[in-house]
Amino acid sequence: MFDKRPESAFWLTEYNTPHDAYCHGIVKVLHQQTTAYQQMMIVDGGTYGKALILDGKWQSSMVDEFLYHEPLVHPACVLQGGPQRVLILGGGEGATLREVLKWHTVREAVMVDLDAEVVEACRRLLPEMHQGAFDDPRAEVVFADAFQFVGRDERRWDVIISDLTDPLEDGPSYKLFTKDYFEICKQALAPGGCFVLQAGVAGPADLGIHVRLARTVATVFRHMLHFVSHVPTWASPMGFVLGTDIEAAMANPDPAAVDKLLSEKTTGGLKMFDGRTMLHLMHPPKYLRRAIENEKKIYTLADPPKDF
Repeated sequence: MFDKRPESAFWLTEYNTPHDAYCHGIVKVLHQQTTAYQQMMIVDGGTYGKALILDGKWQSSMVDEFLYHEPLVHPACVLQGGPQRVLILGGGEGATLREVLKWHTVREAVMVDLDAEVVEACRRLLPEMHQGAFDDPRAEVVFADAFQFVGRDERRWDVIISDLTDPLEDGPSYKLFTKDYFEICKQALAPGGCFVLQAGVAGPADLGIHVRLARTVATVFRHMLHFVSHVPTWASPMGFVLGTDIEAAMANPDPAAVDKLLSEKTTGGLKMFDGRTMLHLMHPPKYLRRAIENEKKIYTLADPPKDF
């Protein structure tokens, strides 16, 4: 129990469902602006440190962002075995780039983000998250529409990571959660490559979009893996979906083999992810597996998701 009232200047309230909300206390606004694409705030969130907020939605915070960024990046890289060329779509804070560059095997990591103003603000004000990743000689940042970039660029990628904002109906990223987009990403993968996306919250009361994204990815790739990580600041398990045509897609990875691979091919320093964690991630809860098995709806450009 707290022995005094919280010392917050104001509270940010988000609704998980029409009947459920959660609040974050904001101690101080460090930066605020309306860009060409969205509203941005970088704040001091007190308990969870500095945080990025876009269009009124909490994106990530210093204390628990690793619980999102590590499972977003490393299972796909482990499954691929040692990626040399990685494409990140979105990822404004630079934390996804940071995790990708922990792999010694990576020779080229390209981050494509639509909003240069968000990336520049994160570069200046959230060094704790990117940890200098933007300055790594292997890294390239491109400001472009991800859909158009993937369709035009002729390179083939070992891993493609879709780290995008939620598909708000009037937002910039809703089309990047559709079968049309996933098919373009599949074409851009090198043989043996993996595609992974953040796929919304996956709690029992609000799993609809996650389940449909998993079903949509399963129509594009030979193998679909889905997993969750609990991130406290989102008040719900966070879902991820991975698509690949690799025949040996690891539903039962050997923890010791994963640890050996990480030891040999990464710089280490992971807070959440290791071999035991990967084994756990590959066995999501029964309610989620059953919901995906029973889902029929596929997201397309003509019928995309509207919101998380």
